[in-house]
Parts: sequence; structure tokens; C-alpha cells
Amino acid sequence: QVQFVESGGGLVRPGGSLRLSCIASGFQFNIYAMSWYRQAPGKERELVARITSYGDHTKYGDSMKGRFTISRDNAKNSVYLQMHSVQLEDTAVYYCMADRGSTPQFGWGKGTLVTVSS
Repeated sequence: QVQFVESGGGLVRPGGSLRLSCIASGFQFNIYAMSWYRQAPGKERELVARITSYGDHTKYGDSMKGRFTISRDNAKNSVYLQMHSVQLEDTAVYYCMADRGSTPQFGWGKGTLVTVSS
């Protein structure tokens, strides 16, 4: 059974930092690209960042470039998202996912809520 367990969300002030973690199980983690997506209230889910299976290439959404960093630890079946200089617009539920060809491969986990507020 494939599972994604996201954690690390919470309330953060504008300009602050947060580190999200995701532990994946039930599939061969090290052969998949991994991504973070987010969904804000009333909006569609969007890609935040993606990292290749070996961690040698990354991709970011335009508004996240220079502020967020995705990383992974294949030995721990884990993927991380370091968020810096957060903005009000970063408020959303954040999900991790295994991708192939930029397409999500499995069902979504519960996500972790990030709320940016002063």
C-alpha cells in the first residue's frame, strides 16, 4: 500500500522559514522523481518543486524559485522542502508525490497545512 506522510507544516510569519518532510512507503522510492505540490483554498493543486530520482536535477514553480529548496534522502525514503522568505500566498496544504513524466503516480496523502500570517 502506497503511503505519503507529510509533516512540518504550521503557522509562520511572512518572511519566516519552515521545513516540510515527507516519508513515503509502499513503492520503490529511489526510481521515482519526487515532487511537492500545494493547494490553496479555492485554487487548483500546483507544482511547487520536483527532484529527480538521484537528486541531481530540480525544478521549481516560478514563484518559489530562490526561496524554496527540495531535497531527498533515498536511504530514508524521504523528501524535504525547505521554505524561506515565505509569503502570504504560500498558505496552502502541501503534498508530496512520486512522479513519472511529470505525472503523479499514486493517490494523495493528507498533506500538511502551511499558514502564513502576521
